[in-house]
Amino acid sequence: MNTAPRPAPVPTEATQPFWDATARGVLLFQRCGTCARTQSIQRAFCRHCGAEAPQWERSAGLGRIYTFTVNHRAANAHMADKLPYVVAVVALDEGPRMMANIVDVQPDLVRIGDRVQVRFLPMGEGLCLPQFGPVGAT
Repeated sequence: MNTAPRPAPVPTEATQPFWDATARGVLLFQRCGTCARTQSIQRAFCRHCGAEAPQWERSAGLGRIYTFTVNHRAANAHMADKLPYVVAVVALDEGPRMMANIVDVQPDLVRIGDRVQVRFLPMGEGLCLPQFGPVGAT
């Protein structure tokens, strides 16, 4: 059994609302109040038009696998006993894309276009990491 801790995200002022929401089991994304475009990588400004203070919106946590890879080499010591594992870009139904692990499915069964829903992996210290798995699977 692997006892290496999983590297945890380090919240910043711009990302703290996102991490606070994940700890409550809520997935957030940002939408610009000026150009209305979405972004999933949290910033203090819109990456499209540069406007400041994008607004936070709640995602339903549903989307489709946009692209993925199956890792056969661990990115860190914690993941060594989880090989092989899937890292994907998920296109949320609301528009933004985000990178996450795909869980609760055999890696060789994952396909581009698969419907997925968010799950939250507790990381300790009030942090939860969004992951995605097949819709309806537990």
